Amino acid sequence: MPSTGPLETYIIRRSPIPPLQDRRVGLVTRDPVLYGELAQFLRERRIPTVSLLPEDPIPRSVRLVLTSQEEARVVRHPRIVVARPGNLLAASAAVHDLLGGSRAPSSELVVGVDPGARPGYAVLGNGGRCLARGSLDSPEGISTMARSLRQGFPNVTLRFRVGNGDHIRRSRIVNSLLRTASPVELVDEQRTTVPGRRENDSLAALAIAATPGRPVHQQDTLRITRGDVANVQRQSRERSGGRFSIPRAMAWAVLEGRISLNDAVEATADRLGLVSTHRGGRAGRRAIPPFCSP
Repeated sequence: MPSTGPLETYIIRRSPIPPLQDRRVGLVTRDPVLYGELAQFLRERRIPTVSLLPEDPIPRSVRLVLTSQEEARVVRHPRIVVARPGNLLAASAAVHDLLGGSRAPSSELVVGVDPGARPGYAVLGNGGRCLARGSLDSPEGISTMARSLRQGFPNVTLRFRVGNGDHIRRSRIVNSLLRTASPVELVDEQRTTVPGRRENDSLAALAIAATPGRPVHQQDTLRITRGDVANVQRQSRERSGGRFSIPRAMAWAVLEGRISLNDAVEATADRLGLVSTHRGGRAGRRAIPPFCSP
């Protein structure tokens, strides 16, 4: 079986495909960490599951199999989704794709990105079906996402559409994507932003993904103003409980994405001999992408 990388998503073998009405997923692995993450992933989505060992026969009612890269070599099934612990984005998208009612997997994936400190994203497959949505830890996290999807969907066209709001973080996202040689379009964000909760960043990303934009081929210059720097310093003072602001040079580095605001506050507190009491903490990466809204 050919390997396409550490997060190969699915391998379609030339054998009969189970009927579309069969939605059971076979969870086939001896890896306890991967099993726990996949079991939670399937349970949250209320997807019928059967747990098996790699050498067990797979019931005909199983539409697809989730397993590890190593164990996929001994599993016999027409559709196999390979996942790696801690990174289920591509596997999640593949499961939604293969259980979405189409006999053929998507030929193109469109990823909408709503720029921000924690950018929202949405992955659309054939017919505009949402396969995954959520938020990233930082604008630079988009490059990791692009590589993961490309490894997971090696034979599928991958296109990114980025909203044109938040000009600094937008430029960082676009530049990160261009460095991965990903096709990028810049989309007018007017009428795509949903007010309210942070989760709505990914809802806005859905609208961005569904809107064709202007192709971007060149790196974008970061246009950082004194007001941008002052705003980051203000945020750092709030996170330090009003005790100090980070230096201008460090605020500039935060805007360029070379250091996070939390790390900048910590470093400044250490330099001043203070104990950091910044608010908000560090955002943890979700191992399991959230639901797509129907």
